[in-house]
Amino acid sequence: MIHMKVRGVALDQQMNPVVLLVDQAETLALPIWIGQAEATAIAMELQGVKPPRPMTHDLLRGVLKSLTASVTRVVVTEVKESTYFAEIHLATNGTPLIVDSRPSDAIALALRMEAPIFVADPVAEQAIALKKPLDDEMEEFKKFLEKVKPSDFKGTVH
Repeated sequence: MIHMKVRGVALDQQMNPVVLLVDQAETLALPIWIGQAEATAIAMELQGVKPPRPMTHDLLRGVLKSLTASVTRVVVTEVKESTYFAEIHLATNGTPLIVDSRPSDAIALALRMEAPIFVADPVAEQAIALKKPLDDEMEEFKKFLEKVKPSDFKGTVH
């Protein structure tokens, strides 16, 4: 498994949101197409924007904290038929629990719970190798997104 972090959310040429995960050394980038609501939830958390009323992921964080449960990690586990899958690993009173999730929801929750994000090795094979500093790569990535469609990749998610 590879420990990842969220580098940002962007839009492709068709205005579809994409979350960009990068490894800790920022040598690999994994774009995952996500839904608009999840992109908003991720972007708001990255920017430190607090809504006046809890959004779904904020509500889930509150429920988990009320139940004294923690998110120990989230894992993007696999890609099947062009769809990414993820798991949310929880712990409550020392008891582990794994919940199936869309990657976008798992990432939004991980950011709120300050939980680590991992990608299984087979999923990491979908990643793009970065050869330059990430800020230069981000400019190229934005240009790339202007030209690419979700169907150009083996794995997409909504």
